[in-house]
Amino acid sequence: MGEKMGSLRRTTMCGLLRPENIGEEVVLMGWVQKERNLGSIIFVDLRDTTGISQVVFDNTISEDIFLKAEKVRSEYVLAVRGRVRTRQSVNKDIPTGEVEVLAEELKILDESETPPIYIKDDDNVSESMRLKYRYLDLRKSKMQSNLKLRAKTAKVVRDFFYENDFVEVETPMLTKPTPEGARDYLVPSRVNPGQFYALPQSPQLMKQLLMVSGMDRYYQIVKCFRDEDLRANRQPEFTQIDVEMSFVDVDDVINMNEKLLYKLFKEIRGVEIELPIRRMTYKEAMEKYGVDKPDLRFGFEFKDISDLVKDCDFKVFTNALENGGAVKGINVKGYGDKFTRKDISSLEEYSKTYGAKGLAWIKITDEGVTSPIAKFFSDEKFKDVLERFEANMGDLILIVADKLSVVCDSLGNLRNEVARRLDLLSNDDFKLVWITEFPLFEYDEEENRYVAKHHPFTHPMDEDIHLLETSPEVVRAKAYDIVINGDEMGGGSIRINNSELQARMFKALGFSEEEAKEKFGFLMDAFRYGTPPHGGIAYGLDRLIMLFTESTNIRDVIAFPKTQSATCLMTDAPTIVSNKQLEEVHIKVE
Repeated sequence: MGEKMGSLRRTTMCGLLRPENIGEEVVLMGWVQKERNLGSIIFVDLRDTTGISQVVFDNTISEDIFLKAEKVRSEYVLAVRGRVRTRQSVNKDIPTGEVEVLAEELKILDESETPPIYIKDDDNVSESMRLKYRYLDLRKSKMQSNLKLRAKTAKVVRDFFYENDFVEVETPMLTKPTPEGARDYLVPSRVNPGQFYALPQSPQLMKQLLMVSGMDRYYQIVKCFRDEDLRANRQPEFTQIDVEMSFVDVDDVINMNEKLLYKLFKEIRGVEIELPIRRMTYKEAMEKYGVDKPDLRFGFEFKDISDLVKDCDFKVFTNALENGGAVKGINVKGYGDKFTRKDISSLEEYSKTYGAKGLAWIKITDEGVTSPIAKFFSDEKFKDVLERFEANMGDLILIVADKLSVVCDSLGNLRNEVARRLDLLSNDDFKLVWITEFPLFEYDEEENRYVAKHHPFTHPMDEDIHLLETSPEVVRAKAYDIVINGDEMGGGSIRINNSELQARMFKALGFSEEEAKEKFGFLMDAFRYGTPPHGGIAYGLDRLIMLFTESTNIRDVIAFPKTQSATCLMTDAPTIVSNKQLEEVHIKVE
């Protein structure tokens, strides 16, 4: 059992002591990182959230204190009163390494069993153990640093929006289930038998209604929930920086958010990003990079050679084109000598994981051009292909032929993989780009209808509205994503603010009037009473913190995350509940 603190009160933090504190009496409180007993002297590294101080227990100063210090073990919680003095053996690896505290009083506030994981950043313990004992994992300096940076980022965001007249409004966590997008987490109602709330996938409808209400500028740092199959960096609950503005069009929202991004990068990373941020249409991104979130830290843009190879003797190319596909490639300029035949085979296997059937290649060396497909081309036609790729000595050209979606997916990911293997992805190099003019719809083959690419409330480009009924597939949206180093960090759009246009949108999505009214009647009713042009954006806060902390795992920037199977190993959630609880909410489990 631990001692009481008594009259001892902490006067400073463990990581703050410096040579200017020499001679001062201090009281430190924290956890034992490690202890070293040298016989007549015991050294204890005492840790708190700010860092470590070395505490010295000297048998010649007080035998009672020394005997108590001998009982101290790793992760014991201590209160120590003592005097700061110069450290005999300086430790340049820590900020407090020039000083130490000679203990004059010790209280063991709590003892600790041997921890199941080490409290150090590079412990190499399995992630399941880290998540099971998360409260221990969070004692590590790296994890605490991540959470502090997250808190600082949230403060910068709040300060920015406060300075720009945005109002922070909390929207409800118990909402109406939505028919579009990912699956909802459902919450049964006890007082309304057989009826359910849903946890919000985003505050989308509520923030639009706040614009109808005249709130003008809203923001919220808010939890959102999606019951979807989780990928590596997805969580069932995540945090958004949610924003909406009235009387705006695309440029207004983008301009305001560029100022926010500038402030964030300057205050969190000490980097001044260049404004205005580059803009690229969805069409250009897909043509040049095959993805709508291109990483611009390196080149390797797509080149389309479909027109050059349509009459060649290579059946892989001609068959793809005859079936309406495309033949595109990238030139890994100047890095050809970095890839052996074995490396190229490995890249081919990688491209196959994204649907490609194979990978054609051309390598230009000082011994000439090497390529297994050269024999299928006349010298003149092959020369045209090399010119299209702007090929020079030392280049490696990689080509995929298939239907367009497979070409884009496989070659777009292959482009990123090549850059990774060449170590071209610096964490200190930030390339930001707005992707604009997304398609308003995408065709869902399972449902056999068009669905909204973003959501059903996105405003079409003004010049495309007349095509809603006749050619929905070509209608562009007033939508925009902010992409940083190949990751989508946020996305938004201008919203429909007219009940007639919203009704046309629902019809294009295949909703009957009755369906639209049942699901979104409250929004359409609101639009009848004067709705300003409005739009906004939502950022993934977790992803932003990953970027700022250079983390590769989303679970390293969330205090208590879920596993990839949406479970909490620490609390064993989700779990079975009692029959009594189920009866109260009118649910029977088979």
